[in-house]
Amino acid sequence: MFSWILLLLLWSPEGTCGNGVIFTKHPVNQTVSQGNAARLGCAVQGLTEPDIVWMKDGEKLYSTDQMFITLGEQHWETYHSVKSVQQQDAGQYWCEVESNGLTFSSEHAWITVEGVPHFVQEPQDVATFPNVPFNLTCDAVGPPEPVEVLWWLGGEQEGEPRPSPSILHVPGMNTSVKFYCEAKNTRGISVSRTGTVHIKVLPAAPSGLQVLRMEDNNVTLAWKPGFNGHSELTTCVVQLSRRSVRRWDLPQQEVQVPPHLHVLSALRSHQNYSVRLSCLNEVGASPFCPWIHFQTPESVPSAAPRNLTFELSEQQLALSWAVLQEEQLQGRLIAYKLQWTRGGEPQEPLLFKENSALLSGGGRFFNASFQVAACTSVGCGPWSPPVLRSHMWVGLLLGLLLATVIGLLLTVVAHRREKETQFGNCAELQDST
Repeated sequence: MFSWILLLLLWSPEGTCGNGVIFTKHPVNQTVSQGNAARLGCAVQGLTEPDIVWMKDGEKLYSTDQMFITLGEQHWETYHSVKSVQQQDAGQYWCEVESNGLTFSSEHAWITVEGVPHFVQEPQDVATFPNVPFNLTCDAVGPPEPVEVLWWLGGEQEGEPRPSPSILHVPGMNTSVKFYCEAKNTRGISVSRTGTVHIKVLPAAPSGLQVLRMEDNNVTLAWKPGFNGHSELTTCVVQLSRRSVRRWDLPQQEVQVPPHLHVLSALRSHQNYSVRLSCLNEVGASPFCPWIHFQTPESVPSAAPRNLTFELSEQQLALSWAVLQEEQLQGRLIAYKLQWTRGGEPQEPLLFKENSALLSGGGRFFNASFQVAACTSVGCGPWSPPVLRSHMWVGLLLGLLLATVIGLLLTVVAHRREKETQFGNCAELQDST
């Protein structure tokens, strides 16, 4: 019973919406030719200063063309105008007003825009292999309907007009051509965008290959892709070679692109490298770009000098060691550092340009040990194993012992010969008497 009473209170004749709000005028359906003007009207009675809002397809309209007219006490009329109707203006319209927290709506009306067809789907560019079939699609609508589509391919008409939407089956092409479609209804003809059939080919060589960053032994390369041959580039192949006494070609590296970046890692220090690359699409590989050359930064030597040997005399100590290979040196040799200790106490290190050293005063190196390291501008490498004093003096003592033994033997031999000579002389004298 309560619901029936509420309905009776809210309903009243002549467009009453309840709460004293009456729509005395509603928007009406309109069919408008494209480019012409359209105007919708709405009138509300029962509010002093109503805020009448126009709606389109559920969204509020914000327009400077809306106007309000006073028809009488608490009676207002408003209009929504479109000066030049376009397809996007087609839709469902109504007006709304609020009162005491309630929203009241007028009847809904449609604006239908008639004109030349407009395209829902225009034909798009195509990239294909030679002589491979493909389809082109064109979809246009009115109103008014029906809409027919006519295809143009390479400047020539393809068949007769057909209903929209239309799919054109192309058996295959071996050259690039332009195409478009025409859409026609009783209002006129619309022409789509012009598309292009591209034939897929090999890509062009990359350009602008450069060393973007160099950190330790890691080098970041960057480049610009060349023309992709109407087929997406998927992979680039990097060729790297190291130039020392001879050229060493290193294994090729495959890079997924984009991005067009690649990091060459674990390269050798202070080495000359050359690099180039080629990129691939569905058809095949591009030519290689020109070689670029770079040198990795210096580092400390990776190995210690080997075969540290010496010759010791009372006047001087002569030391020598093997030269490091270029790969071990990892930079430009600045000097060899000779570290020595005497009686377990470190002494001032000595620097030498060559792989040998002459130290005067052999006696001062008694009870000493020696180590040597190679140095570049970055720093010094590992020390060689120490040559201990026992290694030196055992040899020296053995030499002295051997010399002493030989001297004693020579003395004994000389003494024996002297005695034999004396005995020989005595015998001769006895025989003569």
